[in-house]
Amino acid sequence: MQANTVATAIQPAGKILQISLWSVQSLMFAAFTLFGFQKLFMPAEALATMWQTQWPVEYPTLLRLTGLIDVAGGIGILLPALTRIQPRLTVLAALGCTILQICAIIFHAMRGEFAALPLNFILLPLVAFILWGRGKRAPVAPRR
Repeated sequence: MQANTVATAIQPAGKILQISLWSVQSLMFAAFTLFGFQKLFMPAEALATMWQTQWPVEYPTLLRLTGLIDVAGGIGILLPALTRIQPRLTVLAALGCTILQICAIIFHAMRGEFAALPLNFILLPLVAFILWGRGKRAPVAPRR
């Protein structure tokens, strides 16, 4: 009886879960790299106007740093798993993006920038899904 329980617990992930993970990973790759390149290459004043907040102008170093983190996270969420070269890096990238979203929520809430929060509250469960999926339920096997 116990053998059935163990066998059920370690069954491979289903096709729907795999498709969902790859889809969300692709979406997060696109989103984080887009946001990152905006933060890295657009003038802070233009971003402040576009986002209707002054933090990019007030904290330009933070703007560029989060841009680097966004690009690294976006690349890390997809490419290691896709190439199967060090696919555990995808889990670490998802962890980093999860922490980044929590920090962003705290930062914007403390500044009273509540209009920025919906995006963070959308991204947070998506990157947490990747963290769970690639970390526990459907890890990608490395190349041999």
